[in-house]
Amino acid sequence: HVQLVESGGGSAQAGGSLRLSCAASGDIGTGKWMGWFRQRLGMEREPVAAIWLGYAQTYYVNSVKGRFTISQASPANTVSLQMDTLRPEDSARYYCAAASTLTDFMRKRNDWGQGTQVTVS
Repeated sequence: HVQLVESGGGSAQAGGSLRLSCAASGDIGTGKWMGWFRQRLGMEREPVAAIWLGYAQTYYVNSVKGRFTISQASPANTVSLQMDTLRPEDSARYYCAAASTLTDFMRKRNDWGQGTQVTVS
């Protein structure tokens, strides 16, 4: 089990930036995956970005490529999501997630944070 605590979030104008952070503890470390999902009202939770801890290989959903950057701060098991050139459609509740493999991450077989709201106008 992994405990995940998000910070950041808030509101920004279109074209602006926000930075989210997630601090992980418990059964987490090199070789596991951490990242972010987002969920809009009335829609399913979808993966946004993920990173392979200790190796820095990343995944991004196509709609955020070139705008969002996920990174790891070791040894604190903290992952950040830098969100630039924000669009109104980026508005959602963002959830930190952790899994043993990328396959598990994408299949939502994750431990979850409580989420943080992002609003872009």
